[in-house]
Amino acid sequence: MTLVAVSRAPLPEIEVFKKRMGWEFKWVSSSGSDFNFDYHVSFTKEQLEKGDTFYNFEMQRKFGGEERPGASVFYKNAGGEIFHTYSTYTRGLDILIGAYNFLDLTPKGRNEEGLPHGMAWVRHHDRY
Repeated sequence: MTLVAVSRAPLPEIEVFKKRMGWEFKWVSSSGSDFNFDYHVSFTKEQLEKGDTFYNFEMQRKFGGEERPGASVFYKNAGGEIFHTYSTYTRGLDILIGAYNFLDLTPKGRNEEGLPHGMAWVRHHDRY
């Protein structure tokens, strides 16, 4: 199994950020491809201007920007064929953010009410 992060940023920008953060996981660029659009986590300005976008397996209105989180799973068989076997979005990704598991145990939970978006409280380790 291989875990790979995918971003639309050009690879040189990803590499600079990875180095700054001290991260060592595999992170690739989908810049110049439709990958993020195909899996409904990136949206064009035209899509956003229409008012409805397809995200998290449904049409959504008043979308929060050109990028949204998502995770997909792929399987490559012995013949080299690749299959898309699973995708999850929004709250389906919470299990990957360990801090949420602890916050959800507390009386006020994530306490994100009034914030511009979920996770608005998150900062990079060098920006606290």
